[in-house]
Amino acid sequence: MKVISMQYPRLHFHGAAHGVTGSCYEIETANSRILIDCGMFQGSKSERALNYEPFPFEPASIDAVVLTHAHIDHSGLLPKLVKHGFTGHIFTTVATIDLCSVMLPDSAHIQEMEVEYLNRRNARRGRETVSPIYTQEDAAACMPMFRPVQYCQWFSAARQFKARFWNAGHLLGSASVEVEIESSGASPLRLLFSGDIGPSHKLLQLKPKGPVELDYVVCEATYGDRDRGDVSEDQRRECLRDEVRRAAEAGGPLIIPSFAVERTQELLADLFVLIKDGSIPTTSIFVDSPLATRASEIFERHSVDIENGDVLRAALAAPNIYFTETVEQSKAINRMHGYFIIIAASGMCDAGRIRHHLKANLWRRQATLLLIGYQAQGSLGRILLDGAARVRIQGEEIEVKAAIRRLDLYSGHADAQELQDWIQQRLPIRHEIFLTHGEVTGLSALKTRLSAFSPKLRITTPVLDETFELTQNGAHRVETGRPRRLLPSDVARLDWHNELSRLLLDINQVVGGQSDERGRSLVIRRLRRALEAVQEGQ
Repeated sequence: MKVISMQYPRLHFHGAAHGVTGSCYEIETANSRILIDCGMFQGSKSERALNYEPFPFEPASIDAVVLTHAHIDHSGLLPKLVKHGFTGHIFTTVATIDLCSVMLPDSAHIQEMEVEYLNRRNARRGRETVSPIYTQEDAAACMPMFRPVQYCQWFSAARQFKARFWNAGHLLGSASVEVEIESSGASPLRLLFSGDIGPSHKLLQLKPKGPVELDYVVCEATYGDRDRGDVSEDQRRECLRDEVRRAAEAGGPLIIPSFAVERTQELLADLFVLIKDGSIPTTSIFVDSPLATRASEIFERHSVDIENGDVLRAALAAPNIYFTETVEQSKAINRMHGYFIIIAASGMCDAGRIRHHLKANLWRRQATLLLIGYQAQGSLGRILLDGAARVRIQGEEIEVKAAIRRLDLYSGHADAQELQDWIQQRLPIRHEIFLTHGEVTGLSALKTRLSAFSPKLRITTPVLDETFELTQNGAHRVETGRPRRLLPSDVARLDWHNELSRLLLDINQVVGGQSDERGRSLVIRRLRRALEAVQEGQ
C-alpha cells in the first residue's frame, strides 16, 4: 500500500449526508483506510443512480469495513465493494452476519428481477440493456469476508484503528461503533458512529448504550424534527388496533409496506396479541416476502437474546399467519375478496412484491394502505403519503382511491428527544458532532435542539462527499479535488424523474378531462407547440 503524507486522520462522508440512505463513512490515515458501513442509496432515481456509479474511492485501497447493522441502506453495496477489489475483513455482530446472509442475496435477486423486467422494456423501446449492480453470486462471494465480534469487545480493524460495538437498540444485531485512532506522541483520537439509534418503545430491542468522553460523534438525525412523546407497548397496540378496525370496517384489504427485517416481526407480534385478546377480528395475515420469511427464522433462532422473544415465537406459529414463497402464491392473494392483511416489502414501496399489491389495490376505495416506516423523499411511499391522486407503477397510471394512513410508532429510529438524550449521555464531546442520516428539516431541527441545551457544542451537518481533517483541536474542512457526485440541492429531493412522472399524470388528466375530441386535440396541439419552442431554444 502506498503511504501518503497526512498529519491528521480524515473523515469522508460518502453517503447519508443530507439524506437518509447510502450510509458510508471513510476514515483515512497515512497508513490505513476503513469504512463505517457501505450502504445502498434509495429514494429518487437520481440518488439510486449513484449505486451504479464507481465508488468515490478505490475499493482495493480499503483495509476493512466496520458494519453497524444489516439494513440495506447500510450494508447493501458490500457485494459491489468486493466485486470491485476489496479483499479485507467486514467486522460486525453475529446477528448482523446472520441477517446479511439472507438480506444481501435477496437484494441481488431483486436487482436481477427488476433489471430483467427493465431490459424487456428497453428492448421494445430500442434502448440499451443494463446490468444489475451485483448478482446473487457476488453476494455469496461477499459473505466469507465477514468476521463476528461481540458487543463491547475491542478488536483491531486495521493498522492504527481499534474499535468496539455498543448495542444501538435499532435492529437485531445493530450497533454503534466506537473507534480509537492511535497516533504517536498523543492520546488516541476517540470517535463514535451512532449507526441507527432505536426508540425507547421498541418491542424486540433493549435501549441503546454507548461510551462517554469522546472527541467526535457522528450521529443520525432521521427523526430530528419529530417528537412522539412517551409511548408504551399498550398505547402502540391501541393505535394499531384502531387502524386495523378502520380497515376492517372499510371491507377491503389492509396493505402494510414493511421492512422485512424486524419491522415485520414486530407487527406480527402485536397483531397476534390483538387477535388473541379479541381487540381486532381474526383474519388471514399474509407475509408476502421471502426475505421476511427467512429473517423470521433468524429472529426465532435469536429469540432468547431479544425482548419479548416468547411473544414473537408464538406469533410465528399462529395458524392464521401465512408466509408466501412463490410469485404465484403472491399473485393469488389479490384474487381474494373482503378484509385481510398483507405485509410486504419494501417499506418505502420502491421495490419488491408490495408494488404489485399497490397496483392491484390502490384504485379500490375499500382498500387501506398503512405506512409504518420512514418514507424517503422521492420514494413511492412518500409520494403517496404526500397525497398524490395518481401514481405510475411499472409504467402504468393508477388512480389512488384507497385510504392512505400512517402509523409512526413502528419506526426503528429514535425521535428528537431520544436522540438528544442519547447525545447527552455521551458527554463530554470535546470537539464536534456531525449530524447525518437525515433530511434538511430533521438535521436543522436537531441542531437547534442540541445547541439550546448545550450552546458550546460544535455541530456540523456535512454534505455528500465532504471531507474533514480530525485534529486534537477540532475538525477542519478539506478540499480533496474529488468531484461532488450530487449537489446538496439534489439529495433527498424530488428529481426530474419524479417531475416527469407527475407531468405525464397531469397531461393524461387534462386531456382525459376534455368533453370532446376537439378539446383533446386542442390541448395536445398546445403541448406540442410548447415542446417545439423548447427544442428551438436549444
